[in-house]
Amino acid sequence: MSEIYDVAIIGSGPAGFTAGLYASRANLNVILFEGSQPGGQLTITTEVENFPGFEHGVQGPEMMDIFRRQATRFGCKNVYETITKVDFSNRPFTLTNESGKEYSARSVIIATGATARTLKIPSEATYWGFGISACATCDGFFYKNKKVFVVGGGDTAMEEANYLTHFASSVTLLHRRQEFRASKIMIDRAKENPKIDFVLDSVIDEFMGEEKNGIKSLTAIKVRNVQTNESKIMPADGVFIAIGHDPNTQLFKGLLDMDDENYLITKGKSTYTNIPGVFACGDVQDHVYRQAISAAGSGCMAAIDAERWLQDN
Repeated sequence: MSEIYDVAIIGSGPAGFTAGLYASRANLNVILFEGSQPGGQLTITTEVENFPGFEHGVQGPEMMDIFRRQATRFGCKNVYETITKVDFSNRPFTLTNESGKEYSARSVIIATGATARTLKIPSEATYWGFGISACATCDGFFYKNKKVFVVGGGDTAMEEANYLTHFASSVTLLHRRQEFRASKIMIDRAKENPKIDFVLDSVIDEFMGEEKNGIKSLTAIKVRNVQTNESKIMPADGVFIAIGHDPNTQLFKGLLDMDDENYLITKGKSTYTNIPGVFACGDVQDHVYRQAISAAGSGCMAAIDAERWLQDN
């Protein structure tokens, strides 16, 4: 007989690691599958300054390594594997990795997170985290008195642009069309803000920058008007991509309840999904806050929910 774990956690990052910490510290037998991006989205982030306890800030990958070590200290078993199939029809549940190996677990916590949509430009990867971001709340502070751009035309783009005016010297909202998907109130709010300019019918073709002492930094963007096909170089200290996120929920389609944007639905203020014994935490079920601290908090909730559910079942 193969080992049956009390809790299996699918995904890492602040939510998964915190769930692993709490569940293993409760003396449960826990296994955590780190997935295709061990440590989650923060591993492609540079400095994190808004997580309590790190007074002077911390590099994203370093913080996730601290989270990981703290969870394993209490017995959480971390494996660098990706779960590609789940069977929630019988208990214990069955999870299958990319090699076909099966694991059994009495409960499952899903912390697979979400992925920011990108422009899919080769130079984008070069400067991601070095001038390109997908989170104004996370990184806006670094752009005091800087010139920044926001790419997008929905409510998120308008909200990000307005938020960034608290820091940046100027904010330019760049959109590929004339019309916006955003609600009228959000459009009006952005248009009424004197620090926000608009460049419409335009797309970014290239991110440009420099490297000094081994540190990369964005300095400009190549912008093309889609109507005239004319291009121009525009100085830029930062670019915020605000074209949405995709929750990593493909694995659970047809099994777990999701909203219209494919985020997992949890019951009330809990982390319970529609299947008893299966819980969800972090960005995979949160399309509002999407912060490391809120993800960690929901990871704690998921572990406590799982522990109490196991006691009752």
